Amino acid sequence: MSQGNTGVTVQAVNAHACPVREVLDRVAGKWSVQILVAAAHGPIRFTELERGIEGISRRMLTLTLRNLERDGLVTRTVHPTVPPKVEYELTPVAHELHDTLQRLTDWAERNRVYVAEARAAYDAEHRPESLDA
Repeated sequence: MSQGNTGVTVQAVNAHACPVREVLDRVAGKWSVQILVAAAHGPIRFTELERGIEGISRRMLTLTLRNLERDGLVTRTVHPTVPPKVEYELTPVAHELHDTLQRLTDWAERNRVYVAEARAAYDAEHRPESLDA
């Protein structure tokens, strides 16, 4: 169906989708998901996150934690010790999100073999013709 037949303008769709897309982009990001999973079982220190999340740079961890805190998904607590002890903890909204992420992860685990087989079948069927033939 063409856009002209729906009576819905691109502007109307984007006005509704943009805020949702912005939230989804933040919470579904590679590093955000891993941080939310790592922090799901209680307060966790920055260095524990840094060691536990393979491939994340210190700067990216800092930026992602700051954005998650800004979005109300993580709380940051600085304990008055020397050196300062900083812990991050999920908010109730983030725990709800974690439950959703867990269901998605469970689905991916249950269906990973199916997806791999489907990819292999697709690739075999859509293999480019050999240049020699």
